[in-house]
Amino acid sequence: PFADPAIGEFITELNSHASAFLFGRRTFDIFRGFWPDQTDPDDPIATAINSRPKYVVSSTLSPAEASWRGAHPDTAQLLSGDVAAAVQKLKGEPGDELQIWGSSQLLHTLMQHDLIDRFRLVTYPLILGSGRRLFNHGIQPATMRPVDLTVTDLGIILGSYEPAGPVRYGEM
Repeated sequence: PFADPAIGEFITELNSHASAFLFGRRTFDIFRGFWPDQTDPDDPIATAINSRPKYVVSSTLSPAEASWRGAHPDTAQLLSGDVAAAVQKLKGEPGDELQIWGSSQLLHTLMQHDLIDRFRLVTYPLILGSGRRLFNHGIQPATMRPVDLTVTDLGIILGSYEPAGPVRYGEM
């Protein structure tokens, strides 16, 4: 019930800034199971995801297992070991944005090392109860400054936020 053209426009705009994509293992498996089969050249989302460099963070994949059908080169680059240092190096390379999709465990690691410049979140007016959480317990409390917020006709919030430092506690 929440199919909204504004989400496609939001994702298309997002991907237009991506120079490369960074995934955790689970998200990489999900994406590579779907996106390589999306070959319509008029699909800007598929074109961006399939044509740009991909990096996967995993301690269990081998370089040979980090493949992405139809991609040139045919493999995604595997990052392991000191992930924060590897991502810091990638952020220093020329280009616009290194984007992370999903990948909550990877996100937590990068947040601990202040390697997130902007959060872009799609929030649906829906409560499901249990399931995976993007910001799980154990995350250092932090504040975010809204950069751009849009509410679609269906009540979906398309938000861009920048880290704004630690939480200041007080009374209200």
